[in-house]
Amino acid sequence: MERTTDVAETFRNLAMSRHSTRGFLPEPVPDEVVEELLRTAQLSPSWCNVQPWRTYLLGGEAVAELSARMMVGKAVPEEFDVPQPERYTGAHQERRRESGYALYEALGIAREDRQRRLDQAWENYRFFGAPHLAVVTSTTLLGSYAYVDTGAYIAHLLLAARSLGLGSIALASIGGRSDVVRPALQIPDDEVVIAGVAFGWEDTDHPTNAFRTTRADLDEIVARVDRLPQ
Repeated sequence: MERTTDVAETFRNLAMSRHSTRGFLPEPVPDEVVEELLRTAQLSPSWCNVQPWRTYLLGGEAVAELSARMMVGKAVPEEFDVPQPERYTGAHQERRRESGYALYEALGIAREDRQRRLDQAWENYRFFGAPHLAVVTSTTLLGSYAYVDTGAYIAHLLLAARSLGLGSIALASIGGRSDVVRPALQIPDDEVVIAGVAFGWEDTDHPTNAFRTTRADLDEIVARVDRLPQ
């Protein structure tokens, strides 16, 4: 089958150029661009086309207000709706550390400087200065498959943002403060908070936007099967 070269190259370029943006310009994105972003993300595939996600779109003062509520105390235990990993080990831990160290190096933060590392972690709850925030939930009625579908929707949202020249970052920290997010957005009990996506115009001068994470070699990820064992 002959592939459509322009489509293939467009997707490849989007995937290769997308990165987690951790510094945004304060100017809001025009409404028509935001609508195009959401319409494009809505094309995400899902099991039996159930589309189990819901997006709460925050802009204007709501972004700063939610950030302020999430910053209160700075020591409140994280409360995830979806269980998080108890710990990271092996290659997963190595990749996690590599990403963190690359971020600190870009910011000039020494590994032993715990306070600056903590301050940077709290930038998650400032949404890195983004003027827009999408809080993404999923229905509890369809179980874990709905969460998988919602993850695909978030990936589409990130790539759609890149296609429109926007910066974006997925924020698990939103899911970690469901105790704050739920009442603030009046999220019903039959929805779980999965994550957030902060987006806006990228601040290309911000040092955190200069580094890139690596990807594992295919041999580490792909198990090739040509014949099944007898």
